Amino acid sequence: MNARPSEVSALHTRIMKCALEVEDTRAYWSHANGTAVSPKRAFDEYWFGARSMDRVEVLLANMKVRFDAIPAALGVLHRWPHITPDTRRIICHWHLQFADPIYRAFTGKFLAGRRAMGRTAVTRDAVVSWVGDFGAGRWTLASRLQFASKLLSAAFSAEVVSTNRDPRVIALPRVSDEALAYLMHLLREVAFEGTLLVNPYLASVGLEAGLLEDRLRALPSLSFRRQADLIDFGWKYPDLTSWAEASIPAEPVLLAGAVG
Repeated sequence: MNARPSEVSALHTRIMKCALEVEDTRAYWSHANGTAVSPKRAFDEYWFGARSMDRVEVLLANMKVRFDAIPAALGVLHRWPHITPDTRRIICHWHLQFADPIYRAFTGKFLAGRRAMGRTAVTRDAVVSWVGDFGAGRWTLASRLQFASKLLSAAFSAEVVSTNRDPRVIALPRVSDEALAYLMHLLREVAFEGTLLVNPYLASVGLEAGLLEDRLRALPSLSFRRQADLIDFGWKYPDLTSWAEASIPAEPVLLAGAVG
């Protein structure tokens, strides 16, 4: 039996070359079907529009880490024809968190912690300082500056911060019921730090405690009950794929490629 996919825990610098990239990600979902794809094929078939070969190589390398690592998720996203912009954006955010421990900690702990303390904004300098602390001195100032820029850019694209100039207001992106259902079913199938109720994925979008429990009770694909410290999840579908087959039309979106 194959081990469950596990969130990436080793620090890396991939976000410096590839941030959230929502439209390029949408193009990847539409084409990828879980089989090996060469950069040349993606370039020749204009998966990402008029991108250079070098950029196609970077995009493919990052998309594979974010999505191919969870085959069931890629299969669902490939066949999700009418995914809304809000849902597409937040799913990109969650998968970037899964693949990048720095972005996961930045959005799910640092920003979420500031918001919980009533600190509604953050500056680039504060993020540079946080990156230095998180990396325990392993990065130069130039690298910390680049990290901060890319982390804030990705968070802005995900609408986790609402402005791209200082002070950056920490925001709560819209999370549809279908996006929340996707995440809950996804988390059942992967190894991650936290629990189904307390984790950086939910914290990053402000879904915690009573608000989260109210949202879970309203989802038709599962039943959620809590009595004091006793928590019970009842799942209508056995896995993410089964949920998608029952909840999402089957025909995939066919795109010529994203232009940007």
